[in-house]
Amino acid sequence: MSRKPLIAGNWKMNKNVSEGAALAAEIAGADIDYSTRDVLFAPPFTGIYAVAEAVKKAGGKALVAAQNIYFEESGAFTGEVSSGMIKSAGASWVILGHSERRSIFGETDEIINKKVKKALADGLSVILCVGETLWEREAKAEVETVLAQTGKGLEGVEDLSNVVIAYEPVWAIGTGKTASPADAEAMHKAIREYIAKIRSSAAAENIRILYGGSMKPDNAKELMACPDIDGGLVGGASLKADQFLKIINFDK
Repeated sequence: MSRKPLIAGNWKMNKNVSEGAALAAEIAGADIDYSTRDVLFAPPFTGIYAVAEAVKKAGGKALVAAQNIYFEESGAFTGEVSSGMIKSAGASWVILGHSERRSIFGETDEIINKKVKKALADGLSVILCVGETLWEREAKAEVETVLAQTGKGLEGVEDLSNVVIAYEPVWAIGTGKTASPADAEAMHKAIREYIAKIRSSAAAENIRILYGGSMKPDNAKELMACPDIDGGLVGGASLKADQFLKIINFDK
């Protein structure tokens, strides 16, 4: 089948409220064929409402995501944000298990799985991030690591219709090493085959798997030509309208 590409911009800890709204408005108001691709913005928590409103005003159909949630409904969890809170602010998606959440904030597969299940139960769509470090790749444990993260992240989740996987080759971020389209495609294929094994061939065929390893205007077309790459989780290049639009319109 033909899976609809998803180009997602993870803004990380960048853009204040007004800057984020302006960026979203510029991109959402541009010439994008939403019938052939989905576009998503993931601003910081503070910008979700303004970005969602900017998208509406621009007449665009871009999706809005949070970069994280906590797995509890409410309570004494200082500094955390619930799925209900981000939904009320205008987000319908959430990014979970990002490599920075794992490495900097110590999130385990078990914590990420709790978040995935909570998000889905509350009606959010999830981008689940998986990826191996340089050490794991040099130890030739990359596939084992990524598939283990995938399986643990999806434990107890039978319906994958609202789940997207994002593969991040952590070893290619800031190391001077580069993940080639062949490297990326090989891992995407392994993830898809694993989904077929732990769920079904239909689930594997339907699930979108994004590439999260520095997709840029100059490599987007080549990456998107790979049969198992269904889009990108874009970092730095999503912070500049002209660059992100070139990635969104990778086939033009």
